[in-house]
Amino acid sequence: MTSKDVEQTDERHHPLDPWWADLGTWGAVALMAFGGLAAVWVFFRLPGTPQELATGYYQAAKVVAIGLVIAGTALLSRERDRGAATGKADEAVRD
Repeated sequence: MTSKDVEQTDERHHPLDPWWADLGTWGAVALMAFGGLAAVWVFFRLPGTPQELATGYYQAAKVVAIGLVIAGTALLSRERDRGAATGKADEAVRD
C-alpha cells in the first residue's frame, strides 16, 4: 500500500463536548444553586450523604466552581461583544 492509497486528513474530530458546554448563563446560575443545595444537604447529613463529609463538600464545590466559570465566561463574552459594538460605533462617528 502506498501513501497515495491512504486518505489522510489533518482535521481532528472531537465529537463529545463536555456536559456543561451549552448551559449558558441561567444554566450556570442553576449549577451554583444546586451546588449550594448539595452543600446544605451534606451539612445537615440528610439521607444519601457520604460517610466522609469532606467528599460531599468536595463534590458540591466542584459543581459550584463549574457554575462560576460558566457564568464568568458568559459575562466576559457579553462585555467583549458590547465593547466591540461600542468600538464600531466610535469608528462610525469619527468617519
